[in-house]
Amino acid sequence: MIGVVAGDILGSYYEFNTTKDYDFDLFKGDIFTDDTVLTMAIANAILTNTPYKENIIDFGNRYNEVGYGSAFREWLTGSSLFQPYNSWANGSAMRVSPIAYAFETLGEVLSEAKKSAEVTHNHPEGIKGAQAIAMAIFLARKGSSRDEIKEAIEKEFDYDLDRTINDIKPTYKFEVSCALSVPESIICFLESFDYEDCIRLAISLGGDADTMAAMAGGIAEVFYDNIPEKIQQRVVETLPDEFSEIIIKFNKKYK
Repeated sequence: MIGVVAGDILGSYYEFNTTKDYDFDLFKGDIFTDDTVLTMAIANAILTNTPYKENIIDFGNRYNEVGYGSAFREWLTGSSLFQPYNSWANGSAMRVSPIAYAFETLGEVLSEAKKSAEVTHNHPEGIKGAQAIAMAIFLARKGSSRDEIKEAIEKEFDYDLDRTINDIKPTYKFEVSCALSVPESIICFLESFDYEDCIRLAISLGGDADTMAAMAGGIAEVFYDNIPEKIQQRVVETLPDEFSEIIIKFNKKYK
């Protein structure tokens, strides 16, 4: 999960200070946001065999100043009795990565990704986005090539992954929908040559930088199995002890 968390932290500054420059200052971002908090919630749910909803509510309320969207923030109050709110946004996809490590068949991964998404994001696009990111990470974990991952995602979800970064970048803007940020994040991975390159591509698209870097970074982490030490150190410096302990326990059990 370091790949997801690092993407979130490194992209945090550029979420609202967007850049199209590939050579941006990689370490300008120095905080974790909702992407990290909710990824920890899903990981903890798996580790403790407790419901996704219970953990999302718990972690969300304990770390409640990390940039949640207005609909999710309202959901956390319990005013809707914690019923899903038909969201199609990428919050479902940014938090799903632990599922790709913890389950051993693609069917289980897709099923659990759906369960984790529909706690809040029960719109078909919200579920689809979570499943696509989980599937890409799972396939990378099982040794699939870039081309095999691309073909499988296109076939399963009908995403257009034939575009290039150069096609997308000139007109791309801040976008929180799964439909317009998940495929682009996967393309950042597909075009990358290592973890840092993937993060730079995702952030320099000029969109929802922290979330896109988290989604792309989750795939790149397992595919390349090599996150630079300087990036890992930024994660260590930034995370609270509770999160570091969850990552250690999760990696010990599943990685």
